[in-house]
Amino acid sequence: MAATYTAKDITVLEGLEPVRKRPAMYIGSTDSRGLHHLVWEVLDNAVDEALNGYCTAITLRIEKDGGVTVTDNGRGIPVDIHAKTKRPAIETILCTLHAGGKFDHTAYRSSGGLHGVGASVVNALADVFTARVWRDGYEWNQEFSRGKPKGSLKKGKPTKAHGTEIYFKPDPDIFSKTTFNAKTILDVAESKAFLNKGLKITVENARDNEKPVTFKYDNGIQDYIKRIVAGTTVVNAEPFYLEKVDDFKIECAVHWTLATDMEIHSYANSINTTDGGTHELAVRSGLTKAVRAYAERKNLIPKNIKTLAPEDVYEGLYGIVSVLVKNPQFQGQTKEKLNNPEISTPIENSVKNACEAYLLANPTMADAVVKRVLLAAEARMASRAAKDSVTRKLSSLKLNLPGKLADCSSSKVEESELFIVEGDSAGGSAKMARDRKTQAVLSLRGKILNVEQVASLERIQSNNEIKNLLATLGCGVGSHFDLAKLRYNRVILMTDADVDGAHISVLLLTFIYRYMPELINKGHVFLAMPPLYRIEAGKEVFYAMDEMEKDKILAKMNGKKFEVGRFKGLGEMNPETLKETTMNPRTRSLMKVQVLDHKATGDTFERLMGKDPKARFAFIQERAEYAELDI
Repeated sequence: MAATYTAKDITVLEGLEPVRKRPAMYIGSTDSRGLHHLVWEVLDNAVDEALNGYCTAITLRIEKDGGVTVTDNGRGIPVDIHAKTKRPAIETILCTLHAGGKFDHTAYRSSGGLHGVGASVVNALADVFTARVWRDGYEWNQEFSRGKPKGSLKKGKPTKAHGTEIYFKPDPDIFSKTTFNAKTILDVAESKAFLNKGLKITVENARDNEKPVTFKYDNGIQDYIKRIVAGTTVVNAEPFYLEKVDDFKIECAVHWTLATDMEIHSYANSINTTDGGTHELAVRSGLTKAVRAYAERKNLIPKNIKTLAPEDVYEGLYGIVSVLVKNPQFQGQTKEKLNNPEISTPIENSVKNACEAYLLANPTMADAVVKRVLLAAEARMASRAAKDSVTRKLSSLKLNLPGKLADCSSSKVEESELFIVEGDSAGGSAKMARDRKTQAVLSLRGKILNVEQVASLERIQSNNEIKNLLATLGCGVGSHFDLAKLRYNRVILMTDADVDGAHISVLLLTFIYRYMPELINKGHVFLAMPPLYRIEAGKEVFYAMDEMEKDKILAKMNGKKFEVGRFKGLGEMNPETLKETTMNPRTRSLMKVQVLDHKATGDTFERLMGKDPKARFAFIQERAEYAELDI
């Protein structure tokens, strides 16, 4: 008999219930990245006051209880009664999605907050949330919990002060871990200070009893670019710098270096757009056209190089791009990419004209920049000349796929996945648990080579396990890497949920990051999340990925009898369990590998996996407090 489907089957989520029901839709995830996103939302609201000329100082404090307080000396959130809701404006803003002062441009010329979503989302996902406002001659206070008021707005003592203070403590029912990383908060706070000339941002850490740190940069991103290129060899002694204000503001600072990668930090209304967008693409296009025009005008391009390609200009390019726009069109709620097509052409033209003028006014630096770009062009041409030979070798590898690979039957790359496991035992379970059509399994024999301690690519490629991995992936390595030849859309590292498994994952990630970074940059690399514990309570079975999750499950048993078992490895799971918990796309959890700061990530790999034992010991000491011990 068919199930009925009528009006009574429709669920309407009131207030902030949608946020608590599907938090990842609003903050991207409920892992550490999503947790810190709560801080950025509150901080961005304070920065918006500074962007619009109403705030000069912000304090961000990690409290002893693990919560966070953000205080600014801006105008203060309005407390008068809202005409439509008949509630104080502050309660309307903090308890209603899409309520705020950033939709028209009467209260804010430009802003980076989620336009009425950010503050209310933080409130919804906080176990405790308090707002303290100094405005209209008085102090005002209101408390909330999980998106709902705990009482009415209270009028306090008279005061001449103005501003807002928000305190919140994340809800442990939403977030698996609620410990904020002080270094991450310091880095973001400093970047906000760089982007807003003269704004003073102080970070206090009462939790770890650290001394307060204050950031204030009167030269803005010109100070920021010096920080970014520290430790690299710059080609142009003075950076190219542009600041222009029209219907929007564009500011950028650029250095060319001898590095082989490109590192551009882009921001829209002080929000870090980690995936770039129209503003970053327009700046890159303007720079390409300017360098190409200068080189052609000065007759500096050799005959064997017909024209300078964009990638030639991008090699070694380090830059900061910051725009202020009235209506930022961010891709997704977490604002990782800017999509404002109307700013593209004006930015490109402004950068092209200003960069051409910079090159003409500084001929010595300009010639050095062109030489650097030509060096990249020559390398590109040499790589193209060697491509046929490399392609033949890769084809040969693809025809001789390793025996440890159980390949999938589908020829569609977009639906194919490769699980990389360690050992025959885990490999056997994974091969039985997989979907043979779309899931391939490669078993590695033991731990792969630590490439951070090996200088020779030739020696790395001679390692048997790496050779098998390269043959399976099919996309080459180093300068011969070609993403178009990747045989699988997802490359999933599936190792045991213990210290040995983590070590194998780090070895694999070190190799991929150093020699196949585009796999990570383009979002193809993932970590499987196998459980460490199996908990049986009567007929119910629960799985926990770590000690904390296990303790949460046990706390909800309410006196029920239970048994806890620990998996020693993937091979100990039967195929049905492995499929249900770790491999089935409908029931598994995957962690996407992302790089937010290439310099910091590179330094981390060097310290943790490099040859210097003192650096490794110092790295471990610095992070020992946050480690989960597998004992």
